[in-house]
Amino acid sequence: MGIFGSIMDKIFHHPATATPAPDSAQTSEPAQPTAPARPAAADAAPTSVDVGAVLSEMASMKDGGGGNYQTSIVDLLKLLDLDSSLTARKELANELSVHVGEDGSAEQNIALHKAVMQKLADNGGVVPDSMRG
Repeated sequence: MGIFGSIMDKIFHHPATATPAPDSAQTSEPAQPTAPARPAAADAAPTSVDVGAVLSEMASMKDGGGGNYQTSIVDLLKLLDLDSSLTARKELANELSVHVGEDGSAEQNIALHKAVMQKLADNGGVVPDSMRG
C-alpha cells in the first residue's frame, strides 16, 4: 500500500466513520422501492466520509491539537501517525504526480496537501473548502 493508501485507510476506516454503515444497511431493506432518494444517500454513506470531521476528531485527541493539518501536509501526516519525512513526501509526490517546486519546498508541500485533499474527494471523501487550499 502506498502512502496515499495509508492516508485513505486512516481517514476512511477511523472508528467514527464505521457507524454510518450499519444504519445504511438497516434503512436499505424495504425502503428502497418506496423512497429511491433515501437509499441512494444511504448507499453512499459507507463510501462518503466527512474528512473534516474525522480529522478534527483525531486532532482533538492529540497533544497540540494536530498542528495545522488543514493546510500543512507535514502536520496532516503527523496527525495520521504517518511518516512525514522528506523521503515520504517525495514518494507521495510521485504517487500523486505532484511535480511542483523543489522537493520539500513550501510550494511542493502546499501542492501535495491540495492533491491529497482532491484525491480524498475523488474517492468519496467530503472535504471542506477550507481544506482544499
